[in-house]
Amino acid sequence: MVSTAPAPYYDPYDFEIDADPYPVWKRLRDEAPLYYNERYDFYAISRYDDVERASVEWQTYSSAKGSVLEIIKAEMEMPPGLFIFEDPPDHDLHRGIMSRVFTPRRMAAIEPQVRDYAARTLDPLIGKGGFDFILDLGTEIPMRTIGMLLGIPEEDQQAIRNNIDEGLRLEEGVMPEVDFSQGGAVDSDYGAYIDWRVDHPSDDLMTELLNAEFTDTDGTVRTLTRDEILGYIGLLSGAGNETTTRLIGWAGKLLAEYPEQRAEMAADPSLIPAAIEECLRYEPPSPVQSRYVTQDVEHHGQTVPAGSVMVLLNASANRDERAFDDPDRFDIHRKAQRHLSFGYGLHFCLGAHLARLEARVALEEVLKRFPEWEVDTANAVQARTSTVRGWEKLPVLLP
Repeated sequence: MVSTAPAPYYDPYDFEIDADPYPVWKRLRDEAPLYYNERYDFYAISRYDDVERASVEWQTYSSAKGSVLEIIKAEMEMPPGLFIFEDPPDHDLHRGIMSRVFTPRRMAAIEPQVRDYAARTLDPLIGKGGFDFILDLGTEIPMRTIGMLLGIPEEDQQAIRNNIDEGLRLEEGVMPEVDFSQGGAVDSDYGAYIDWRVDHPSDDLMTELLNAEFTDTDGTVRTLTRDEILGYIGLLSGAGNETTTRLIGWAGKLLAEYPEQRAEMAADPSLIPAAIEECLRYEPPSPVQSRYVTQDVEHHGQTVPAGSVMVLLNASANRDERAFDDPDRFDIHRKAQRHLSFGYGLHFCLGAHLARLEARVALEEVLKRFPEWEVDTANAVQARTSTVRGWEKLPVLLP
């Protein structure tokens, strides 16, 4: 019997699909492991092995034109300092500068401060009958942590956070226009802080970026330009805020849906790190990456021509039955397997350790005060962006 079912369709700008993309992605894995979207002219791969391979083979799947579909399509010149939009050798040079100031030692040293932010946020909520996992917690901890690392005063952090949110918001069914004419970050947002730190150095990342000396690809020893520093700061503020916010939101939602596992974590906080990995696998905050194809490449018997855009569906890969047993089951006791939520290869997320730390501390402090909650579904609002997936509002009710 010939099937008359329509072919699978995936559209990254369709809000209905975005509400629950997993059934569409399963059809892609099973029926169209190399998928082509005519409307937006991109290819997509959805199986674990394919996404992992493309993440590693940067010579074929390039980030130099961007790692977001609409940015690659815009064919713009990348601003300096955005190493996530670079290939080696520039990528290695610029990432290396950031890794020097983004050390595990520094990340470990900030844990008490992150815990203090969590306590200051959560203590006033005791006895209130509920709170919002995003507005009260998910935005607060990452925003204050990144602000502290950069040396941005607390009173200015919310305005910058609002600008980031506004810049990511999508209009349904439309590929957003991209404008990097201002560079990697808006000078009006960060320029004054850079100028202040030139004359008032401190123990923060902004001061370290101002003073970092490195050998450029042409052999010149120099420090970063103002535009490069703006690029680094914009990258840190955007990536550091958004993905961790969505991770904390997903943790709140998933633990409401699996109260038995939540109760285990409340009784034994040592389960929290593994639970965060399962949250990351099950609902990745950054579910989709894109690459520019530099040479003809074959997938599943078909040729993808040079000059194409390849969308890497890493969230689909995390639910691939070929790589994970019973992948649609949320299980904090799942044996560690390598999810692709932080990417893989040379673009593995530099902030992964920080995101894990913030999420762990947030859950430890929430479960200490509120071992039970349920989502106020009627008032929850999903965020709509093309780069991160999660919640704009996630109110929960306390018993």
